[in-house]
Amino acid sequence: MGRNELVYETVASVNRSDFQTLARSRLQDAAILMRADRFDGAYYLYGLAIECALKACICRKVSRYDFPDRDLTAKSHQHGLLKLVEAADLGAALDRAARTDAQFAANWLIVRDWSIESRYSAAEQSKAEALQEAIIDRRNGVMRWIREHW
Repeated sequence: MGRNELVYETVASVNRSDFQTLARSRLQDAAILMRADRFDGAYYLYGLAIECALKACICRKVSRYDFPDRDLTAKSHQHGLLKLVEAADLGAALDRAARTDAQFAANWLIVRDWSIESRYSAAEQSKAEALQEAIIDRRNGVMRWIREHW
């Protein structure tokens, strides 16, 4: 099945590898939209890439044959990036990274403002470009940091 053929009936059927693939795919889709000056869609998909990447981090915590924890399940089935960081138990690591790397901290502040509700609003070019850079910055980017934990 190709990456564009991934169809899921529920999030419950998606595993860590699927979320990693979806995160990469959303990054690629967002980059295409940026080049086409479709900043609203790019902004939305860049944020969605972070959501998928954080959900891959959550999947890493779950043992294959363990009965799912109800609280973790509830925290995982939502879109708030800060809540997903918490569900992935990455809060302390995020705080440490932000304290030791000022550019990463600045990038995180940009990324954490993304909301699933952005799908209903317009994003200016500058806002989409700022989110893009905060995520893909090779040295201090949020996606680079998440990949260390997924």
